[in-house]
Parts: sequence; C-alpha cells; structure tokens
Amino acid sequence: MVLTGTLVNGLAIVVAAIVGLLVRNIPEKMKTTTMQGIALAVVVLGIGMALKSEQFLIVIGSLVIGGVIGEKIDIEERLNRVGAWIETKVGSKEDGAVAKAFVTATLIYVVGAMAILGALAILGALDSGLRGDHSVLYTKSMLDGFSALIFTSTLGIGVIFSAIPVILYQGGIALLATQIDQFVPTALMDAFIVEMTATGGVMIIAIGLNILGILQIRVANLLPSILVVALLVSGIHYL
Repeated sequence: MVLTGTLVNGLAIVVAAIVGLLVRNIPEKMKTTTMQGIALAVVVLGIGMALKSEQFLIVIGSLVIGGVIGEKIDIEERLNRVGAWIETKVGSKEDGAVAKAFVTATLIYVVGAMAILGALAILGALDSGLRGDHSVLYTKSMLDGFSALIFTSTLGIGVIFSAIPVILYQGGIALLATQIDQFVPTALMDAFIVEMTATGGVMIIAIGLNILGILQIRVANLLPSILVVALLVSGIHYL
C-alpha cells in the first residue's frame, strides 16, 4: 500500500510519545549513541540508493545545478525562518504548553531540524509513491520515534499530535507521486525513478553525515536536484 511508510511513521511518533510520558531523565550518552547508530544506518541506506544509478553523470549534474538553485533561493534558511516564526507565535501564548510541543515537534518532523528530517520526508514519500519502497520512511520512523520519546519527556503530551500533520504531509506527496505515471511514458518514468533514487540517495548520505556531526551540509538546498533530474532525464529521453 502506498501509504504504508507514512502510517508507520505516524504510529512510531504516537507510540514513542506515549513511552516518553513514562520515561524521564534519559542519559545523554544513551541518546548520543542511539542517534549515531541510526545515522550510520541512514548512510548505508543512502549508499545503496546512490549505487542504483545507471547514468551517474545525471546525478552529478542534478546535484550541481540543483545546489546552485537551492543556494540562490536559500530554501534551508527560509524553512528555518518559518519554523522560528511559528515557534515565536506559539511560545508567546500563555498556558500553551501542548500547542508549543505540537508545533515544535511538527516543525522538526516536517520541516526538519536543519532540514534533515524534512528532506527525508520528501524523499521518502516520493519513494513510497513512485516505487512502492518504504525503506526511507521506515528509517525516518526510527529517527522520529526516538526524538518523539525525548521531546515528550521534556515538552509533554502535545508531541503526540504531531503525527497528524506528518501523515497528511507525507501521505499527500506519496499519493500525488502515484499519479505521475498517468502522464509520463513508461520508459521515461522508469529512467526518472532510477536516477531520482540515486540522487536522493546521495542526499540521504549527507543527512546521515549531518546527524553524525561530521559535516554540516545544507541538504534542503539540494532538494531542487530532484526537479533537475526530471528535466535532464526527459531531455535525454526525447533527444
């Protein structure tokens, strides 16, 4: 089912939030080691996806052109500003603990802290819709679940409601992606899926490296690369 990955993601947040209400004072070393383990798994997942490319020059070209466009628009900074603005509005309300927890968690899962989870949400939802492959969203579920546990232990029950916008956002992207093949020739669609998967894999590697703290790559500014892949693959197909 096309929404399987999205539903698992939402369920992971709900279950982890419930556990977070019962668990307090998680050791910092335990948090760090667990996140590092997940980050390593993210890197391996990205490598596997990146190696699926049949024309790696398309991947390179898409990342270069997409990166230029993303930096010009500065997607990551804009997303961070939106997040900061919403958090400020919510934080200014009196007795708004539940709302603040809800908004904070939603921003992290959908927009993404440093756009890490936001990029995974888009790439994972596209993968679910186009290929029926939910592995990216399953990986994101682990990240979201662990962070939901931490956030709930400090922010409260409001975190659990962030599962709703996550399901709506990712589910919407996945459902829209399933409709693309109605307007695109099969051969072109197959080529796009392969190169989109590889390009997304490179970005997922970057996400893993970011979580590990090895590099700080502005992954959100690479998201236009997916659109560039579509243009390059289409140009090659029709020429």
